[in-house]
This record gives sequence, structure tokens and C-alpha cells, in this order.
Amino acid sequence: MADHRNGSAQAANGKASAVGTAYSIDLNAFQTRLKTFYKHWDEQKTDLWGSSDAIAVACPPPSEDLRYLKSTALNLWLLGFEFPETIMVFTKKQIHILGSQKKASILESVKKPAREAVDVEIVLHVKYKNDDGTALMDAIFRAIRAQSKSDGHDTPTVGYISREAPEGKLLETWAEKLKNTKFQLSDVANGFSSLFAAKSNEELTSIKRAAYLTTSVMKNFVVPKLENVIDEEKKVSHSTLMEDTEKVILEPSKVNCKLKAENVDICYPPIFQSGGEFDLRPSAVSNDELLHYDSASVILCAVGARYKSYCSNIARTFLIDADPLQSRAYGVLLKAHEAVIGSLKPGNRLSAAYQAAVSVIENDAPDLISYLTKSAGTGLGIEFRESGLNINAKNEQVVKEGMVFNVSLGFQNLQSESIKSKSKQFSLLLADTVIINKDKTEVVTSMSSKALKDIAYSFNEDEEEENLSAKADSNGAEPLMSKTTLRSDNHEVSKEELRRQHQAELARQKNEETARRLAGVGNETGDNRSSVRTSAELVAYKNINDLPPPREMMIQVDQKHEAVLLPINGSMVPFHVAFIRTVSSQQDTNRNCYIRIIFNVPGTPFSPHDANSMKFPGSIYLKEASFRSKDSRHISEVVQSIKTLRRQVVARESERAERATLVTQEKLQLANNRFKPIRLSDLWIRPAFGGRGRKIPGTLEAHVNGFRYSTTRQDERVDIMFGNIKHAFFQPAENEMITLLHFHLHNHIMVGNKKTKDGQFYVEVMDMVQNVGGGKRSAYDPDELEEEQRERDRKNKINVEFQTFVNRVNDLWGQPQFNGLDLEFDQPLRELGFPGVPHKSSVFIVPTSACLVELIETPFLVVTLSEIEIVNLERVGLGQKNFDMTVVFKDFKRDVLRIDSIPSTSLDGIKEWLDTTDIKYYESRLNLNWRQILKTITDDPQSFIEGGGWEFLNLEATDSESENSEESDKGYEPSDVEPESDSEDDASDSESLVESEDDDEEDSEEDSEEEKGKTWEELEREASNADREKGNESDSEEDRKRRKAKSFGKSRGANLSSSITKRPKLR
Repeated sequence: MADHRNGSAQAANGKASAVGTAYSIDLNAFQTRLKTFYKHWDEQKTDLWGSSDAIAVACPPPSEDLRYLKSTALNLWLLGFEFPETIMVFTKKQIHILGSQKKASILESVKKPAREAVDVEIVLHVKYKNDDGTALMDAIFRAIRAQSKSDGHDTPTVGYISREAPEGKLLETWAEKLKNTKFQLSDVANGFSSLFAAKSNEELTSIKRAAYLTTSVMKNFVVPKLENVIDEEKKVSHSTLMEDTEKVILEPSKVNCKLKAENVDICYPPIFQSGGEFDLRPSAVSNDELLHYDSASVILCAVGARYKSYCSNIARTFLIDADPLQSRAYGVLLKAHEAVIGSLKPGNRLSAAYQAAVSVIENDAPDLISYLTKSAGTGLGIEFRESGLNINAKNEQVVKEGMVFNVSLGFQNLQSESIKSKSKQFSLLLADTVIINKDKTEVVTSMSSKALKDIAYSFNEDEEEENLSAKADSNGAEPLMSKTTLRSDNHEVSKEELRRQHQAELARQKNEETARRLAGVGNETGDNRSSVRTSAELVAYKNINDLPPPREMMIQVDQKHEAVLLPINGSMVPFHVAFIRTVSSQQDTNRNCYIRIIFNVPGTPFSPHDANSMKFPGSIYLKEASFRSKDSRHISEVVQSIKTLRRQVVARESERAERATLVTQEKLQLANNRFKPIRLSDLWIRPAFGGRGRKIPGTLEAHVNGFRYSTTRQDERVDIMFGNIKHAFFQPAENEMITLLHFHLHNHIMVGNKKTKDGQFYVEVMDMVQNVGGGKRSAYDPDELEEEQRERDRKNKINVEFQTFVNRVNDLWGQPQFNGLDLEFDQPLRELGFPGVPHKSSVFIVPTSACLVELIETPFLVVTLSEIEIVNLERVGLGQKNFDMTVVFKDFKRDVLRIDSIPSTSLDGIKEWLDTTDIKYYESRLNLNWRQILKTITDDPQSFIEGGGWEFLNLEATDSESENSEESDKGYEPSDVEPESDSEDDASDSESLVESEDDDEEDSEEDSEEEKGKTWEELEREASNADREKGNESDSEEDRKRRKAKSFGKSRGANLSSSITKRPKLR
């Protein structure tokens, strides 16, 4: 036991310490729990406590074996320590304690608190060394009889724990005398189970700390250890792994866990199992067999740690080169495990939680139901298995707030498709520690992922390819074989076939998930944004007395009140500058100058109805006003003043509107002297601060609950709260010029006067230097070599500084108070990257473990994988050098993301990545009008569901030959090239034409080269076929446009939004 083996505690506030001892009892906790005990006894006396008049608990002698006894649990729960060879008897008026003199001296301190809490007297019976204790026991029995007679009972009922056999001479004597007293004996184990079930906040804190240690050991030691053993093909036994893991649990600092070692212990020896022999019971042991990690192997790991005697548990299954049955069974088990956790809510019965798992398996894999464990876990606390709280089909106990469960579910002895004896039989197991809160169920071991992509390993791909090549050579076949070739010699399915099967399963799951989500969508009104000031609220003068004194009848600009005063019919009429849309001036041949002012009028295309038009529906508005003057200088000054003032007001109101929609953030808690901030200096920020003047670098600091970036200027400061961070990325410089930290946020923040959801801090690792001479330098030039070495050293130095900062912040985020945020710096995986055009220019897009990102060029691209509904790969076909990728989000009101012009050489890699991340993808030969598709789905979700969901995108071999030939003649005709906003149509059109000229030339050259490869006969045959299909119709405007698109090839710059496109049909 933790406190028994290791425990020593110092006396503190609210604690009493016996003189000459290292033990101290928390008197406040003792009083609270003693009240709870007596209250529970009174209220549940008949149901759970066997109508007992007295309750006797005998704690056995100490043992080095790990065991869980209710007598020990009562000692630890009530007093904070285990008191071995001690007998405690509770009555309504007294508590009798029989033990050694040392224990009696410690327990002297609880006499007064017991009297104050429940008005009971503690009677200490001191047993000396040579005393057998019989006389003291007789005294206790006499006190029980006297108390019973005073209550009107002739024969007292004494509750005891019947399952605990007496150990040692003292307890054996006590048990014998208790049986001979002719008392009525009643088992009260269920009473103690119910008493310990609901945990206090202090107990839950201890369990969370134990769970944090357990998860840290699994994530930071067990998983890396297994990966290293398998990767380097080491021979390690299960028992050795068990011993190494136990040492790490007992020394939390080894996994960067800041818990005192004296408060920590193991719940059970860590369990490692593989090689076809599996035992899913908590009493299983790690044998001396070597860890088995051949293809289709399964490894089970279970780790349990205790903090201040409170238990936690976690178990994970790891699949090595899994076959389809193993992957499918694990997916079903994971879903059933989540169903159990989701059903553990206050008011539900434990049997309903187990039935939730059974229902999932019966629906998804009925053939596996016979292999399911008969229990889905137990209650957890001081005891590893709290009796009475088993999650099984028969337990009708009700779940209550404050309960803690070890949710453990598995499949026992499944039969694999592998022909190897040690991989023929396998088992699967998942376990997590779960706390029942009032509002939600908290999985405190969730930091260790159990997703299939994180526990399934593939170590033998290279070897398999080598074996394939060797077999091909020996059979006289082609030496180069595709990865998707069927391995018929081993009767194994190809990787392409496995991917197709997995995609089919993902399609089924995705359609079910989408149907559930569409069925639960309610009517949403509004966008929940804060109100923004309209032009109706902008007033120049509140009353006539605020008008400036009249001067000459000339146009005046009042900078203070942001007004323009115009002479109209002999009076100066004020207008707020926000109501002016444009102002211009011109001069005629007679040297007369004209100034023309156009106002914002409600109801025009650029000025929709605002509050004014609603408030005054019958009003007449001034649309424009023109004035003539002989003074050209005055006219110029007025025009310039109005434009400058209007620009300032518009900028101010735009910033105010942006700030009005911001979500209020928590206040940054600055680090104090005890906790120094983690600092990274000389960083630049994107988006940059506004304003003029030379830009200067700043410092990024990690404080208690967030980051602060600041420069030497007072107004250049940005705070990013940890709770607002959705994703954090660290990208060291490899082929780029910068090393960066990037934060993608839940809610917008203001950087200067810019509203953004992305904040980036970076350093340029090398300077952009141009050789003025223009001549090429020799590769062997000593100066050139020295300069390159300096650049490499600088890049490495910066990358190391950033990595150190990232590691320290990750350690900070690993502390218990940040468990709910699930924060960790993610690093892009360059080997999985591909070029594409998500906005206007071609960039290199890189996946991470949770996102798809592009962090070098602006605007940044950050796509959360968990928010993706499906991915459609468009313009995929023979002869195409590029294709497009459309990302459809689960929120159908959100526009799809189009990534254009991805090289076809990246297609297989993207498919493999999408499949391994469990994202369903489809392929099509055309670009689809997604705005219309999503509108159709949201307007009539029932038809979409009944029509097979997303399977209407599965267009393989469904188009006729004529359609295919016609489509191939069309070339690339984008059907949904839409600007980002309506207000930027003209600008985006002109920019796209300018920026795509080079692409047009390249594509035209490519097409011309393709044309050169055909003979005149082939071209003439294609033309005649096309004419026959079109019925020899005369050229129409659409035909000419189509031929024009053909001549431009795949160019996006042509902006052929008006060309005919094939609309998708919902089937």
C-alpha cells in the first residue's frame, strides 16, 4: 500500500501529528468523512448495512503482496493511513479501537474531532506485547451488549466483512470470540462499497493525478519503448518490460511527471502480452516469453498507478501489420468502448452501459458478440475493483455524480487469418479511467490515443516489396512490380484492394454519421454576432447649437465633428462624412471648377436598406450634389480633406465592427518569480502590426495561461490564451527560409487593426543576398564554402532554439490543469506533402497528425481533419497532368475548399494518406458545382439519405462512351470558380488574368506538344466522330467558347465561368 510502504507525512494546518512519529492525520477530512459514514449508516441501515447495531472492522497484518481489502480501504479513507492489526468497532455512541500503544498514541488526536463531528466517544484499548487481547475484546463485547439493551434490542446485530479471512493471532482470536458471542452477524461489504462509491473533490484530484501519471507512462515510456524494440528487432521478454515500466511508475520524474515519489505506487504489476496467449483479467501476469511482433501480431499493454492510495488504469492494444479482421474488430471494439463511456451518466443504470456496447457489436459485427468480455469494467477508487459497481448485464445499480469507473472492454481469443501459430489467436483490450461529472463524463486517461491510426503499426512494407521483387526475378517476370500487385503466393490481399475495402467501410460509416447529423439539425436563426454600428448611429451634430458659426457660403469640412457643411438654398446643411460615397472635381474650358459629391442612398446595389430606411420609410434621399466655383485651389483642398476624413472614419468604423464580433478572452496571468516565463526572442509576427515606421522584432513569452508577444513599442502587443488555441505547429527550416511557430485559434483576435484566427512567429534563418557582380562563383571558392557553412550553422542554431522552446511549452501543457485542452505542438510531415493552389499561387501543402497546412505563404491554410466530411478528387483521368482536390466540411453551410493544379504524380500518395487518416474520398472526371450540391442536400436531406448518401459521387463506369468523348473534347471547364466575396469580383478577375499568364503559356505548350503526337488521319477521325455526335450542328456561341477553352488548355486564368458544365445528379 502506498502509505504503508512509502508513506510519511508532515504535520500541516488541519493535521495532527503524534509526538515522535512521522504520521499525521488530516482532522478536517476525518470529521467530514466520519459524518458521511454515520449519515450513510443511518439512511441505509436496512438496505445496505444489514440492520446492524455495531460495525466491526479488523485490519490484517502488513503484507508485501498487492491486495485490496475493504478494512484497509476504510483505514485509508477515514484516517489517511493503514493501521495493521487494529480492530475498530463502531456503535451509535462509541468507537472502540483495539491496537498497539504506538497506534493508540497516534489516534489520541481524533478523540475531540469525533465528539464534535458526530457526538461519539472514542475508546482506545491498548494491547501490550505480551497480551493476547482477550480481556480487551470482552470489554468491547460488553459495551456492544449495553448499547443494544439501551436501544431496546435483546440480541445485538454486528456487521462485519465476511469475505476477509482473519490473518495473524490477534485477528483469529477476535473472529473466534465474535462467533461465540451469540451475536447476530451480518455482512456489510455492500454498505462500504456504496459509501466509497461517490468521491469528494479531494479524492477526484488524487485520481486525476494518478491518471496523469498512468497516461504519461503509457504515452512517454511504454509506446516509445515498444516502437524502439520492434524497429530495432530487439529480443525483450514481457517480464522485462513489466519490470522496466514498474520502475518508471515509481519514479515519476522519468516521464516528466512532477509528483512526489513517496505518494506513488503501482495498482498491479504492468501487464504485457503477445504471441497468441492472452488473459484479459486484471489478475493476469506478464510471462517470460519474448515479445512477439511479426506480421499480424497483437500486443496488449495495461498500466495502473496510484496516487495517495487512489487508483487509475489504462490499457491499450497495438496492432502490427494488422489483417482486415483485426482492423475491423478493433474499430468495432473502439466504438463499443465509446458507447459504454457515453452511457455512464448520472441516473443511468450500469446494465444499460453494458447493453450499449452489446448493441453496437450486434449492429456492426454480430459475429463477434460471443467473444465480448462479460463485464465492461468496475468502480475504481482506493480499491482497484469496487464490488457492487461491476458494469455488466445484471447490475441495476444507478450511476451517480462523483463515481469513478475503470471502463475495460475486450474481445477474447479471436481467430486471425494468419497462418502463423503465434498470430493465429489474438485478443483485444481497451481500458480508460472515467469520472462521472454532473454535466459530462470525463475520460482522464484520454491523453493516450486509442484511435486506429495511432495504435496500428506497419513495419514490414520495405521487406514485403523486396520479397516481391525477388519472387518476380526468380519467376522470370518483370523486375519492377507495383505495390498493388496481388501477393498470390501468400494468398494475401494487395494494398490497393485493402484500401478499396477500407474506403467502402468508411463510406458506410460516413453515410450513417451524415444521416444522424442531418436528422438532428434544427432551425438555426442568426449568426450570433454582436451588433455593429450602422450609418444611422453616426451623427455629426446632436443639436443645432453644435454647428460652427456661419462664414461665407462655401463648402466647409469640420474635422472635429467629422462633418461636411454644404451651402444649399442659402443655408449651411451638415452631412456626416460616412454618408458620402465618392467626391470628385473637374475643370471646364472656362476655368470653372466643379465638385461632385455622391451620397450613400439606401436601396441601391452598393447601399442596401439600413436602419434609416426602416425608421423613415417615406423619406426622400439626396443622391448627389454638384457645386461650381472659380477658386480651383479651394476645390482641390475640399476634395482632399473630404477624402482624407472619409478614409479615417471608414477605417475606424471597420476596426470597430471587427472588434465588435470578437469573443471576450480571459485575462493573461503573468508569470511570477516562482514560475519564470518561457521566452523566445527576436521573432517577427504575421500578420504584421499596422502603422508606419520601421518594423522591429519582438519576444514571445509563455505565461501561466497563455502567450504574450511584444516589441519595444507600447502599442505592439498580442496575447494568445492557451484556451483559445485550436492547433499549434512548429515547422523548422528545411527547404524554407524561415523557422516558425504557428497558432490556429478557435476565436478571432486583433493583431494591430487586423482581425485574424492565425498568429505566426518566425525567424529568417538566412538572408536574401544578391550577388551584385552577377557572375557565377566557383563551387570551390573558399569564401562561398565558408558562407554556406555559416548559413547551415545559423539554421541549425535557430532550429535548436525553437525546438527547446517547443519542448518546454509541451511540458507545461502536459500538466494536469491543461489536460482538457489537449494541446501539443504538431510538426508538418514533409514527406507526405504535395504542391497545389489553394488560393491564387502554387504552394507546398503538408499534412500533420491532425491538420492539412500551408504555413509559409499568406493567406495561411489550416484545415482540421476532424472537420472534414469527405474529399473529392476532381479531373482525375488518363492523360491529365494535374488534378484538383475538393474538401467538403461537416458544416454544410461552410464553403468547400478547392486545391487546384495538384500534379498527378501525387495522386497515389494523397489517396494513401487520406485512407490512413480514415477520410473517405471519391474521384470524378469533372469539377462539380458544390454550392448547388450542398444546397440540394440541406434543402432535402431525406432524399439525400434515401438516395444512398455520398455514393452518388461514386461515378466509376457509369458514364456512357458518348459523354466521355464529349467531355474529353471540352478540356478543363471549371464550373464553380467563385470569388471569395462579392465585393472583390472585379479585382479578383483582373488579378487572376495577370497572374495566370505564365500558366497559360505552359499549358498551351503542353497541349500543342500533345497535338503534334497525332497523325492527320487520327485528328480527322476524331473530328468526324465529334461531328456525328453533335449532329453536324452549326457553330454556336457555346461551341466557340468551348473551342477557346480547348485552346487555352487547363488554364484557370481564362475564367470561363459561363461555359457549359455537367451538373452532378443525386442518385
